[in-house]
Amino acid sequence: MTTIPVLPSPRGAPTLPDYVKNDDKLRDAANKLEATFLSEMLKSAGLGAPRDAFGGGAGEDQFASFLRDAQAKEMVEAGGIGLAEALFEAMKLRMNV
Repeated sequence: MTTIPVLPSPRGAPTLPDYVKNDDKLRDAANKLEATFLSEMLKSAGLGAPRDAFGGGAGEDQFASFLRDAQAKEMVEAGGIGLAEALFEAMKLRMNV
């Protein structure tokens, strides 16, 4: 059995229109803003606060923010609270002005 080598396309990688690129950038920024907001809300709610008994000590205190940030990002990826969509729409309107 012989294999046929696959050559790269002479046209190069396909390019997306600017409005699609901008939408992706705006949506990413909106998702990051929602994740930051949720991380701060989780902090205010006491997630990651040191426990009195059987706590992780200084390491737990130092790495609690990483856990909150990761949980906030997962919340946004799972649909979030709708803040990212509202931010995206508002930024999209501002870009078209």
